[in-house]
Amino acid sequence: MAKTATVKEALSKWEEKTKEKASEAKEIKLYGQIPPIEKMDPSLATLSCCEKLSLSTNCIEKITNLNGLKNLKILSLSRNNIKNLTGLEAVGDTLEELWISYNLIDKLKGVSSMQKLKVLYMSNNLVKDWAEFVRLADLSSLLELVFLGNPLQEKQSTDGNWLDEASKRLPNLRKLDGIPIIKEPVDD
Repeated sequence: MAKTATVKEALSKWEEKTKEKASEAKEIKLYGQIPPIEKMDPSLATLSCCEKLSLSTNCIEKITNLNGLKNLKILSLSRNNIKNLTGLEAVGDTLEELWISYNLIDKLKGVSSMQKLKVLYMSNNLVKDWAEFVRLADLSSLLELVFLGNPLQEKQSTDGNWLDEASKRLPNLRKLDGIPIIKEPVDD
């Protein structure tokens, strides 16, 4: 098996390169590590000042160890091997944007813990039915969603009613798949 990197090793390289202390940084980019990061290890807990964390394009399978990230607003985990959204509860009170496209997610269980989430980019995952999509309705703060490339979106787009159906199910949404949603005023 090929060698993988730990978050601790990647943070050490990042500090060396940027001449910053990871524990004091507001933005940390650990995307596309060579060798790739496989696990979100406990060293993430040292990133208490971090507001924006990118771990995209690695080999991460599970979201873990986010407890110490009390100021995290933007989390990028795209292009990994993540199968579900559990583990995000630790940042549910602060997370405003989640970028998790090109993973293996088929269920949206755990999404309701992110009550401040405004932007969700989760294109090219494996969500295939409305029952899962409806879980997003619990997120009253969600304003922008990118869902392209999920089996549900592809099937509904073929039928021609994707935008209408999705926007009905998520009434607060302002933008879906890059398209602004314009709602007709409702007469009383």
